[in-house]
Amino acid sequence: MSTVRPFKAIRPAKEYAEKVESLPYDVMNREEATEMAKDNPYSFLHICRSEIDLPEVEDVYSPEVYKKAKTNIDERLQKGIFIEEDKPAFYIYRQKMDGRYQTGIVGCVSVDEYMNNTIKKHELTRVEKEQDRINHFDACNADTEPVFLTYRDDKRIRTIVEGFMNAHDPEYDFTDPTGIGHTLWVIDDDALIKGITDLFKEIPALYIADGHHRSASAAKVGAKRREQNPGYTGDEEFNYFMAAILPDTDLKCYDYNRVVKDLNGNSKEEFFAKVKAAGFDLENMGADPYRPAHKHEFSMYIDGEWYKMTAADKLVPGDIIGALDVSILQKNLLDPILDIKDPRTSDRIDFIGGIRGLEELKRRADSDMQLAIAVYPLSVDELFAVADGELEMPPKSTWFEPKLGSGLFMHRL
Repeated sequence: MSTVRPFKAIRPAKEYAEKVESLPYDVMNREEATEMAKDNPYSFLHICRSEIDLPEVEDVYSPEVYKKAKTNIDERLQKGIFIEEDKPAFYIYRQKMDGRYQTGIVGCVSVDEYMNNTIKKHELTRVEKEQDRINHFDACNADTEPVFLTYRDDKRIRTIVEGFMNAHDPEYDFTDPTGIGHTLWVIDDDALIKGITDLFKEIPALYIADGHHRSASAAKVGAKRREQNPGYTGDEEFNYFMAAILPDTDLKCYDYNRVVKDLNGNSKEEFFAKVKAAGFDLENMGADPYRPAHKHEFSMYIDGEWYKMTAADKLVPGDIIGALDVSILQKNLLDPILDIKDPRTSDRIDFIGGIRGLEELKRRADSDMQLAIAVYPLSVDELFAVADGELEMPPKSTWFEPKLGSGLFMHRL
């Protein structure tokens, strides 16, 4: 059973939606956020990355940063840039990218179901990243950006969603500067809301596709509010957090690739010899970019040439995690040959989402790095299998596009 319920969104007034919407907080650094928002006082980056409005504050985790985010929300509400719904609603959120659509329901999900693993996870979180969003949500008294959840597609939910979209005009409909289309419908009909709520009760589990830190932070803020309110009933808004919930059949998981600064003291010839000895077959594919064609095949770029790198059967264990290509790469090449023990903390490795293309891997390997390795993308079914087994994927395993837009809805706690 999955609890999904409507909420009174704080969201942009219709005429401001296109100006407010921004990329999520965690896909850029402070300098990039400053540049993106410099000519747009409405950008949601002034809230989710409010340090850009405090250039004199060096610490992006300073209390002043979180207070500024709350001030910016309040000012926009006072000016009518943001509005708050009069009654709880669900929202249909559709994105278009390269001719492909992904469409889901935005609502609130249960803190308790996150804690008891009805909302399933597939990766570890870092304490410092959790604490940042805990402080942000708590100071803003709101979930400011939705978590990205998925579930096994249910035709009954899809029928309701498609029927509503066909029968009603959207509240927002625009294309952002990156070419992503954003369309939003508001469902405030009580009968439809009940129908959606009841259908999700029959969904056995929801899965985090993206937003593990936001989920963990929202749950901990909820736990903190419960401690502050020992007489809580469970119906208060802080017992729930905001999520965009999309069916698995709409999602596209891209590869999440690696670039490495050096060969750990090896010459290229020595490195190749160790790669082959480890159980990988190497084939020179020339100067043209080569993309892995199937699982357990990788592509490697170094010194102007691409190589097809195929893992031998002996490198593919029978367990779910070990058989993931990112695991095979870490266990048999990055760790033993390049001495990258923990990719979360090593400063000799970086990660590049597949949406940026093989040319970006080449550019990095030809500039500040030496080696690039592309992997075959994981499937949503693999994500489900890992989460159902209550296991954790290696870091930087999945990259979903398009990213959810930020600023189109907030959930007051």
